[in-house]
Amino acid sequence: MTAAPKSSIFKRMRSQKQLMLMSLPILLYVLLFSYYPIWGWTQAFQNYKPALPFSQQEWVGFKQFNFLFRDDSFLKVLRNTVGMSFINLVLGFLTAIALAILLNEIKSRLFKRTIQTISYLPHFLSWIIVTGLVANALSIDGGIINVLLMKLGFIQEPIMWLSKPHYFWGIVGASHVWKEVGWNAIIYLAAITSIDPSLYEAAEIDGANRYKKMLHITLPGIKSIVIILLIMNLGWILDAGFEVQYLLGNGVVVDWSQTIDIFVLKYGLQIGNYSLATAAGIFKTIVSVALIFAANTVAKRIGEDRLI
Repeated sequence: MTAAPKSSIFKRMRSQKQLMLMSLPILLYVLLFSYYPIWGWTQAFQNYKPALPFSQQEWVGFKQFNFLFRDDSFLKVLRNTVGMSFINLVLGFLTAIALAILLNEIKSRLFKRTIQTISYLPHFLSWIIVTGLVANALSIDGGIINVLLMKLGFIQEPIMWLSKPHYFWGIVGASHVWKEVGWNAIIYLAAITSIDPSLYEAAEIDGANRYKKMLHITLPGIKSIVIILLIMNLGWILDAGFEVQYLLGNGVVVDWSQTIDIFVLKYGLQIGNYSLATAAGIFKTIVSVALIFAANTVAKRIGEDRLI
């Protein structure tokens, strides 16, 4: 297939000049806030001093990256980020798919819409409010979690959940599920509605029960959406979050709560080592892009839908 001549391209652009003008503000926004800041990546290769002009900055090559990967605290931060991201990814996918399938099986439209509305309302709450609710629920002084567990006989005395490092990742994952499960289920519900109803009718004629229809029709019907969303979410595997870890974390669980974003904040603003903070941000971006392309390549080789 030969490429279209330049004259035809410009002719098409002139014929769609209204659309081009409408997209111009968005293009300028992306250039200004997404591409222009990449110039700041040069700080990672300098011993950056804010008071000095660019021409007088000391260039140090990959010194900041070498220090980054030899720093034990950064390795702990990387472990925490990957661990919490993986928990959020797995729990987020499983709970959203399960909720969408269960909502699809509800026959009462009123009850279905009520449950769906209640489940996605927490999405509109800020993390400050959510972390406040979580802290109150886990409190040893009348927190509902401790009260219920003691009433049911699972524990004898209240547990200081937010002071137990090995509980922190689970608390973060449960908080993300509670806040986002309803919102994440919307796209799966939309995908389920696009499945041909005749498939369910044929399966019912063949004697399939509701569980077999979910297993052999509903899940395969939304497989392509699941793979596309999985590829997109893999790009955020190093973005475990900032607000929930920063607001729920404390000195007792600091070795398990700090993420790369908190590391960047600590070294960039509190300590003033902007070069090291920029190097950590670059590492996060490069790994995210590499994961997206790797997942897309794997999906292509196994014959599944992909982004590009």
